Amino acid sequence: MRLQLNSANDFVLRHMRALEMLGVLMRIFSFSLVSWMGPDSPFMFVWIFNTIDAMLLSWCAWLRKDAAYTTLNVFWILVGLIGIARAGQFLH
Repeated sequence: MRLQLNSANDFVLRHMRALEMLGVLMRIFSFSLVSWMGPDSPFMFVWIFNTIDAMLLSWCAWLRKDAAYTTLNVFWILVGLIGIARAGQFLH
């Protein structure tokens, strides 16, 4: 397990700039979708997509040892999990 995690971390470190750009573009896309579509937005998709980008950006920030961006993106993961729960009507 440790070897696999190191390999994944190595991959992220090697491709950090591209992965961070992907995460930022994912976030822009998801919020643009909500802005354009309003109440007709596919909210479950948006929350899942946004939570995935927050996990990607958190991982990158963690490996860079950037406490501010790690905190910000972990917060977005928590917001995303609540959004997923509400969109799936698990929370009312």
